[in-house]
Amino acid sequence: MLHPFSSRICRLRANDDDIADLHLLQEVVTEAAAIAHRYFGSKSLKVWDKSVDNPVTEADLEVNEFIRRKLMSARPAYGWLSEETTLSDHRRDQAKVWVLDPIDGTKAFINGSPFWCVGAGLVERGEPKVAVVAAPALGQCYTAVKYGGAKRNGIIIRVSDQSSIQGCRMVATEEMFNHKSWPEIWPDMVFARPKPNATLLRLCAVASGEWDAAMALWRKSDWDLAPGSLIVEEAGGLATTHLGEDYRFNQLIPAQRSLLSAGTKLHSLLKARLDHVQLANPNANETQTSF
Repeated sequence: MLHPFSSRICRLRANDDDIADLHLLQEVVTEAAAIAHRYFGSKSLKVWDKSVDNPVTEADLEVNEFIRRKLMSARPAYGWLSEETTLSDHRRDQAKVWVLDPIDGTKAFINGSPFWCVGAGLVERGEPKVAVVAAPALGQCYTAVKYGGAKRNGIIIRVSDQSSIQGCRMVATEEMFNHKSWPEIWPDMVFARPKPNATLLRLCAVASGEWDAAMALWRKSDWDLAPGSLIVEEAGGLATTHLGEDYRFNQLIPAQRSLLSAGTKLHSLLKARLDHVQLANPNANETQTSF
């Protein structure tokens, strides 16, 4: 995973099946984003809580059902994993599985902030192969295919070449770096204020070089990470746990312990400061580790 992006592309290329799946996914997600955008800013939007501080809207559910119907009709042999249907997923044991967050950044969506998106990807035996993240209120659409690069609105993107923590542009909870438990004081960084509510948009901002790094030292769901991690990787960067572990998606519990994303040089420096941080692996005690 640490080999240079350019040499990797010289040796490998996206396969035709993945490219076909990318075209399908981009078409469906673009339509779904337009559906969500019609709800955006509506004063009559129906909102309720799935759990404490975890809202969902009628737009989430309509987008979820639209994408499920379109993708499963086009690829009936594929599996399905979505934030809004996690407890009723019965198709996750397929080799290829669609992974969806119908609206990432629901709080932003409800509050009228443009920093929300529709994100979807295709995972094959735990590894992301195709990704689309559409943010219609920002006029942005990010795409990636394994070994085929990453794009924003059709233009190739690259992570930044930032090689120092000092002065790096960081998307993370700023207060976390001021905690007195750190063995050494963190260098000064430039923080996103406010940081985007959507994890997928944070990853896309790293992939495009708009920001140098993103970090979250808490559990993240697969649908928050799978599409964005591929976009970062295909833009020449890394998206891993804070310990540098590669993600394996669609395990029994569809979640990862943390997020650390940056270009390779900066990622290594940040990881070195995080090795002592102990966070539980959501799948550590599961006898069935993957589907």
